[in-house]
Formats: sequence, C-alpha cells, structure tokens
Amino acid sequence: MKILVCISHVPDTTSKINFTNGDSQFDTNGVSFVINPNDEFGLTRAIWFQEQQGANVTVVNVGGPETEPTLRKALAIGANDAIRVNANPTDSFFVAKQLAEVIKNGGYDLVIAGKESLDYNGGMVPGMIAGILGSNFLNSCTEITVDGANVKAIREIDGGRETISTTLPLIIGGQKGLVEEKDLRIPNMRGIMTARTKPLIVVEAVDASINTKAVKFEKPAPKSAVKLVAADNLDELINLLHNEAKVI
Repeated sequence: MKILVCISHVPDTTSKINFTNGDSQFDTNGVSFVINPNDEFGLTRAIWFQEQQGANVTVVNVGGPETEPTLRKALAIGANDAIRVNANPTDSFFVAKQLAEVIKNGGYDLVIAGKESLDYNGGMVPGMIAGILGSNFLNSCTEITVDGANVKAIREIDGGRETISTTLPLIIGGQKGLVEEKDLRIPNMRGIMTARTKPLIVVEAVDASINTKAVKFEKPAPKSAVKLVAADNLDELINLLHNEAKVI
C-alpha cells in the first residue's frame, strides 16, 4: 500500500503573530514552524500502517525551501521519502491542484490530509483534491482500518459518529482520533540521522488559477477591563449585561 501524507508548515501556537505591508501579509520573522497538528495525527497513523502492514509512506508539502526542515522532521519520524512542490501556497484551490497532480503521478492508494490547517483553518483542501481526482473522500476521520482494498472508517458528525465502509483509493481529512496525542512520535537521534539520507524530491508547480487573495489580517480585539459588581446590586448587573455585554 502506498500512502501519501499531506503536510502543512504552520506557525507554532506559542509564536507571537504579527502582520506587515498594511496588515496584508503574515510576518514570519521570529516565528517557529511545525507540522500541522491534524497532519501529524495522520502521519503517525501512516507510520502505524508502515510498521504493521508494510506500507510505503511519502510526505508532501507545497511551499518554498523554508518548509524543508518540517519535511525532514516527518522523515525523521519515519516517512520513507518526501516531495516538495516548489510554490507559494497562495490559496486552497492552488494547493489542492498541486497535490492532486502529485497523487495522480504517484498512484497512491491512501491519501491522508489534515481536515484543516492550524493557520488558516480553511478546511477545503482535502475535499478539493477528491473533487479534482474524482476519488472517494471522507472528512473529519477519526479511525481507519485497511484490509486489502477494503476500508472501514469512522468520522465525526454533528452529535455523534458515523461508521463507513469504502474502498481504496481513498482521500481522508483526518484529525485527532486517528491516533491519540500520547501516541505521537518524537524523532530520536537515529531517525534524525537517517532522515538526512532519505530522498526529498523537489518538483515544480503545475499551472493553476489563483482565485483568492488575502486583503487584510486583523488580530482579535483585546479583552476589555473587568467590571466588578456588588453582589446585592442586581440592577447594575442586569444593566451591564443588557446594554454593554448585550447577552440578555
């Protein structure tokens, strides 16, 4: 079984976020980048398939040379090889188009993408890939087992979970549940050294329309000061909740 894991290169949640050029561009200065958490759950599950069923695991990213340390970390965790599509990931459709081309050329049986990335939370790329390729697709996937070409998966739905039977080839949008946080892999020294010799192939982007662009970014408004109301002053509490907080 050939598995492709799509990796997003996202800012660490502990990084301080700023914007430049009139708040139209993300400022990467001083920002640490990591594997997108939803993608890391998927990668860990793919490594399980590698260890238990002999799967070959490839990781792929759309980005410039600055994303290669993130791909090397994925290799150190256990992926067999990596592909970097040499392009700026401008919007979801552009990224999906590039990944669809990689999938088509590689003949992968199972494609695992995170259901959304931590930075933009668009949640569109996995479904777009499936639409471009006409492939089976499951989103919000929390469990998956593969027996030959047959797949049994569980996904989160509003108010519960849904169990689905389908077949390979398949694209999933994965999340926590594919593995638990305690099962995530930390690269050891042997993995880090081995990752240096594993193939990291750079391919050029295919033509794709860019239909959207970021006009402006805004940070959340700072929290206002806390107002304390005496326990016996219910009239003032009701006035604040109604006229300022507007919750009643």
